[in-house]
Amino acid sequence: MQSLYEWDFKGSKKEELADIVGRNIEEFASGIDDPTFIIQLVQGVVKNLDKINAIIEKAAPQWPLSQIAVVDRNVLRIGLYELLFGSRDEVPPKVAINEAIELAKSFGGDSSGKFVNGVLGTVYREIGEPGKDETSKPKDNEEEEPVEAQEK
Repeated sequence: MQSLYEWDFKGSKKEELADIVGRNIEEFASGIDDPTFIIQLVQGVVKNLDKINAIIEKAAPQWPLSQIAVVDRNVLRIGLYELLFGSRDEVPPKVAINEAIELAKSFGGDSSGKFVNGVLGTVYREIGEPGKDETSKPKDNEEEEPVEAQEK
């Protein structure tokens, strides 16, 4: 998040991204043996940036992208990348959303957590809760409730 924030703040020049990421890994993640996940996450966000930005604009139409705080904008980008383009085996959708909310609460403003939750929640519901059918299969002894009972 630090690298994407800095990259975005400095004007989003792709040629500067590798240096920013490398410097931030050295400074903030020196204890990490394998920074592959960090690099793949940042590169994935940037590779899909136009799609991710379009999704943010659609999910939060009252907030033009340029008016969203830099921290919130980049937390949303990370969350949306993990939610839509990342490996669900590595980061399940609900975990991606929760991690993004926690980042927003920790590094954003007073309402950042609620804002990120609202945008990511909207996208999550819109895409039909990916993986829901894979993890929550009905038990054999459960019967569906009759339609008449559901309508009451």
